Amino acid sequence: MAELHELTIHEAASGLRAGEFSSEELTRAVLDRIERVEPRVQAYIAVDADRALAMAREADERLRAEGESAPALCGIPLALKDNLCTTDFPTTCASKILRDFRPPYDAHVVERLRAAGAVLLGKTNMDEFAMGSSTENSGLHPTANPWDLERIPGGSSGGSAAAVAACEALGALGSDTGGSIRQPAALCGVVGMKPTYGRVSRYGLVAFGSSLDQIGPITRDVEDCAILLDAISGHDERDSTSAPVDVPDFRSFLNQDVRGMKIGIPKEYFAEGMDAEVARAMDESRTAFESLGAELVDVSLPHTDYAVATYYLVATAEASSNLARYDGAQYGHRAEGTENIIDMFSRTRREGFGDEVKRRIMLGTYVLSAGFYDAYYLKALKVRTLIKRDFERAYEKVDAILTPTSPTPAFRKGEKMDDPLHMYLSDIYTISTNLAGIPGVSVPAAVSTDGLPIGLQLMAPNFEEGRLLRAAHAFEREAQVHATLARL
Repeated sequence: MAELHELTIHEAASGLRAGEFSSEELTRAVLDRIERVEPRVQAYIAVDADRALAMAREADERLRAEGESAPALCGIPLALKDNLCTTDFPTTCASKILRDFRPPYDAHVVERLRAAGAVLLGKTNMDEFAMGSSTENSGLHPTANPWDLERIPGGSSGGSAAAVAACEALGALGSDTGGSIRQPAALCGVVGMKPTYGRVSRYGLVAFGSSLDQIGPITRDVEDCAILLDAISGHDERDSTSAPVDVPDFRSFLNQDVRGMKIGIPKEYFAEGMDAEVARAMDESRTAFESLGAELVDVSLPHTDYAVATYYLVATAEASSNLARYDGAQYGHRAEGTENIIDMFSRTRREGFGDEVKRRIMLGTYVLSAGFYDAYYLKALKVRTLIKRDFERAYEKVDAILTPTSPTPAFRKGEKMDDPLHMYLSDIYTISTNLAGIPGVSVPAAVSTDGLPIGLQLMAPNFEEGRLLRAAHAFEREAQVHATLARL
């Protein structure tokens, strides 16, 4: 039998209801695991063991009172990316400018997890303000990939993915603006989903790119992904972009076969630049889906070549606006000994922001400035519409689209830090999903000859997360790719 910290959410939920162990015992086991491996992984920014154990004891009382009717997440130890507002933990976005900031309210998804009786272990590390693909841009410390501690875990939700992969949490929440859930999930050998834009409320998510950001689950398997997605989905009137659509029981899509499902293979995603091991994994994945009875269909997404440029114009423009509020006037870091308010604004932002955040603010401010707005930002919005239409046309022929999640397995720390453009290309397969607003999920597909995970990505039309879970679960059972973290 697996040790308690190695259990999936659904295994732990079953054990809790059967009385095999308590939430307090489960939480202690995970906290012990954190104590053992966290010095090497550094997945967390903050952990509060006493508070977690108190929440676990409350969950045990609820489980005794409600039994089988208790929510699926009751008593389950989870982690939160540190750009989700929490009243009982600081919310830093891994930035010096928010080092000691404690929000006066919880994010909507945090409210839902508390209502479900989940145990909140702490806040996970990330690229500063979610700007990065490796978690090396954290203003506090880098995070290691549990499969190889000399490699990056992906980003920006690298701390959440590493915590789940290292068994330092049974599941976690991340945010995804251009691949920040799916890419680290792929590199850490776990499951990560970006829901449809509007499926999950962004209330209490510290904004990076408001038209792109979406909160989603990172878990060890697809069933856990469905459980966590069930808990956080739904309309929230406090978020004007939250969609008033019904939320299905996402677990009901599991164990449905994919016979007859049409899966698109976009030729633009299988061009030059893909690592040979990733290409091999994709070949094997296509074979697996064919053996499951799915029909593979060639499709074209002709504006894919423009996606990276479009994304880094739209996202940085929105970031420059969203981050204007961090100026030392109301909260967060304030520079000392300044001569006047302009000096205070300037020095506060210079001291508080890291290099990557400054780079994106400057780029975004530039493309929004007079004389450049039409040439860059407005043109990017038009291309974004064309990218969205590409997907709409493809979905007239297919039910879902299959691509790699990342062009390479996890790379070594420092390998791309001096080449921002090379780093940006790490998101080449994931950013179109955010530009189009559609859902996407990354599932472990293979392990490289170096012992590193490789993920595949499935994308579907708006609000068809159930279709993704159906296909991902079928593939997961067929491929039988499981994480083995022997080095830890």
